[in-house]
Amino acid sequence: MNWKQRLTDAVLGLVTLERRIDPYVRPAFDAVFRARVQAAVQTLLSLRVPHGSARAEETTLPGETEAMAQIIDLMSRFLWREYAPGQAERAGNTKTYGVVKASLEIAGQLPVPLRHGLFASARTYPAWVRFAGPGPSAPPDLQDNGILSIGVKAVGVPGPKLLDDERHTQDLTGISSPSFTTPNVVENAKLQRQIWNRSPLWYFVNPFDNHLADLVMQGLYARTHTSPLETPYWSCAAYLLGEGRAMQYRFVPRGRRRTRVPWNPGDDYLRDALWERLGASEASFDLLVQVQTDPDRMPVEDASIVWPDRLSPPVRVGVLRIPVQHYDAAEQRARAASLSINPWHTTAENRPLGNQNRARREIYTHLSRLRQDMNMVAHVEPGAATFFPEPHTEDLHVR
Repeated sequence: MNWKQRLTDAVLGLVTLERRIDPYVRPAFDAVFRARVQAAVQTLLSLRVPHGSARAEETTLPGETEAMAQIIDLMSRFLWREYAPGQAERAGNTKTYGVVKASLEIAGQLPVPLRHGLFASARTYPAWVRFAGPGPSAPPDLQDNGILSIGVKAVGVPGPKLLDDERHTQDLTGISSPSFTTPNVVENAKLQRQIWNRSPLWYFVNPFDNHLADLVMQGLYARTHTSPLETPYWSCAAYLLGEGRAMQYRFVPRGRRRTRVPWNPGDDYLRDALWERLGASEASFDLLVQVQTDPDRMPVEDASIVWPDRLSPPVRVGVLRIPVQHYDAAEQRARAASLSINPWHTTAENRPLGNQNRARREIYTHLSRLRQDMNMVAHVEPGAATFFPEPHTEDLHVR
């Protein structure tokens, strides 16, 4: 183990200790300091954003294709190094807390500029939702619960899709931070190199190429979460909302319910909190859309910049409802293994935008196939009523 790995391990050990006291101090810190610190950090980060783009305009990043190839190579080798065949997990958003049945209700009478793609008309879509931790490993929750993730797969969405491995679905993804870990795919390749070297902290603190501002942004939202059902999730990346218009979206939990986290929680306390809640009552999230109004201050190509609400107040476009349901360990393992979430499971009207989204098309597709091949598991496009289709079901696509 080299000194960079020791530094990473030492800091992660301190973070794990902080996680124990976090529930007692974080609410006060967030109320007093988070908005102020975020404003200062975002001002600093905005200095590196080039100006002059048009709305929904994409600009290819120098080295983008090479960075994508490096990420695929590094993350693929990571899976082969860390997991035996039949036991592979995802290389990111790794630990599954649950894959749950839900419905996505799109509101009616939305403002005309919002009525594109998924939001074109009032409709309720059956959905499947995966809640997960950050990764790239799956240790006890207290060691790796800072930034959570959500993947929503709406079923029965009409129209041709941008990926042909699923015909009827549209995927929405988010994390519990309004900014992404890295600003672009080239920087993400650097981070993946350090993850491969088991020294991810060095990406942020390297004095010759530091990303301390990005680290602070992640730290503002990394916390000891109470439940996957009790935190907002932001898309971070941008998407089309019809021709010439860009959006970001977020899922915001309805209600103020907060599960108590014990001083010494179990290794899987987030999974337990999820299923304890859903075993007794439904949960729901408002789906909000934020339209890009200022391309310089709301960039498409830099996922570290938080789009200011004051420039474009988010608009509620729907509700994600998760009904009462019960935990079945075998069923959960099967769902998680067969499920593939990819933002390119979508129609052209809601096409993913920006370099990180462009890279995700190939990265997510390759890694999902690799994981499932390692585990000898087939990719399943879930149905509306049941996750696994009956044999010879004609309206579902199974690969």
